[in-house]
Amino acid sequence: MTWFQERPAAGLPRWAAEVVLRGLGLGSLAGAAVAAIHLHRLVIATPPHAAALAEFAQCGGAVLLLSCGLALSLEGTGLFRRVPRPPRPLLP
Repeated sequence: MTWFQERPAAGLPRWAAEVVLRGLGLGSLAGAAVAAIHLHRLVIATPPHAAALAEFAQCGGAVLLLSCGLALSLEGTGLFRRVPRPPRPLLP
């Protein structure tokens, strides 16, 4: 069990985990915004050139921050809830 699932069982408030995860999500979204602004300035300010590997890595990092930030800020602890499984396999 993760600490998100142990907290309600221990009688501790669940809102603390919600605040932490949603705060991390907002921080990730802020990091994605800063990265996007930086990448936009790189594209606009520099003379035309072929994209470097570092620029591709920065774009990938911005996309990763954006997707993680959206998931954490919208769902919070809902990302870690248990999902019921069917009682038997779907394929024979």
